Amino acid sequence: MANDPRTLIAVLRQSHDRLASLAEAISEDFLPHISYADAWTVAQVFSHIGSGAEISLLMLEAALGGPPADPDAMPAIWDTWNDKTPRQQTADCLPADDAHIKRLEGLSDAELAGLSYDFLGLTLDAAGLVRLRLSEHAVHTWDVAVAVDPEAVVAPAAVEVLVPMLAFLAERTGRTEAGPLRVRLRGTHPEVDLLLDVSDKVTLIPWPAGGAETDGEIATTTEGLLRLAYGRHDAPHTPPVRVTGAADLLDRTRAVFPGF
Repeated sequence: MANDPRTLIAVLRQSHDRLASLAEAISEDFLPHISYADAWTVAQVFSHIGSGAEISLLMLEAALGGPPADPDAMPAIWDTWNDKTPRQQTADCLPADDAHIKRLEGLSDAELAGLSYDFLGLTLDAAGLVRLRLSEHAVHTWDVAVAVDPEAVVAPAAVEVLVPMLAFLAERTGRTEAGPLRVRLRGTHPEVDLLLDVSDKVTLIPWPAGGAETDGEIATTTEGLLRLAYGRHDAPHTPPVRVTGAADLLDRTRAVFPGF
């Protein structure tokens, strides 16, 4: 089900609904409050999700066989959103986000099956393209949610289908300066068992059938591992965790993932 584009689109819609609920609950006075995303206000997170929706729609149309997405269009989109007031950034985010999701929801099975988009050396199909947007959407929605409720978690439905993004993130955002390091990462809900290897590059693969030598093990929720990979796993926002190995193993592992 994690590779079914209809399932992923439905989870993206749920994330949109969660964001809309947050927007309704937040007062205008709270919009300048700093979110979890470093140096971004709550309103700026809404702005980023809104501009991301417009860019995602350009990518989608290109994947459907339309004109290639113009990289030069992106700065203009960002400038437009940056020029909005905090209230406008928040209010305008939701219809822009809804327009992108409605376009996905309206695609036929044949159109979904034919989707193809080149991104950072990968050719993404419909599931890959939607998962890419969902990974940003669900985590940035958490950036807002946790500013309201320190106990907030990334939506469980999103965690369930975002596990395949972990290796992608590790390879592209992981810092080799934190190594050499080999750690077994085990998560629950859903169950995952992974090997993080930091040497001249960062990789994250399923735990080998024959086992492997490591510096230790970190066992926690899979939601916690997802936030770890996104650089959102500081001490005040760490779910229950069991660490086997050196006392600094968790901090060294956090250092691999700077976040964005």
